[in-house]
Amino acid sequence: MIFEPVHPYISPAHRVKFATEAWETRGAAALRHDVFCREQGIFSGDDRDAIDAIAIPIVALSDNCGQSDEVVGTVRIHDAGADVWWGSRLAVAKPYRRQVGLGTSLIRLAVSSAHARGCKRFLAHVQSRNALLFQRLHWETLEETLIHGHPHHFMQADLAFYPPILDGAAGFVAKGVARPAAEARTVGSAA
Repeated sequence: MIFEPVHPYISPAHRVKFATEAWETRGAAALRHDVFCREQGIFSGDDRDAIDAIAIPIVALSDNCGQSDEVVGTVRIHDAGADVWWGSRLAVAKPYRRQVGLGTSLIRLAVSSAHARGCKRFLAHVQSRNALLFQRLHWETLEETLIHGHPHHFMQADLAFYPPILDGAAGFVAKGVARPAAEARTVGSAA
């Protein structure tokens, strides 16, 4: 008898939405901890901060037979006042980093939902290794800096490419395409 390794199921479709259920919020926090504390070692113990009290958490949920069952990506947004919004703590679960478009979908809902809420300027500190992805998504680097000892780009989204999405709680379904394993990147932006 030949036993082939069983690979975990990787959902090709994801619902990207505001975290509205307690399990979604817990899943986003756990994913952030895995990426920023355990994997990248940016924070020791916990990555939570005062922004979490005012931020809107956004999640990408895997689909299993038509049911959302796991948080596989997250980002948070918050209103800093004067029509300026920030995005931070973008993270994608390791098995899902081969899904082209998952991180992009999180970024799209983050910026578009802020745009619908009156955002005139959307900013983020992006880990330098992810800056090219953001530039392809119509973001501009304003400055390069160090945050938590890691190189980052201080970036601004071009809102003209992010039409407002009014219902962030409903979000949208995104279909992913698997990228070859050699091309999988770490997606994480701590600031």
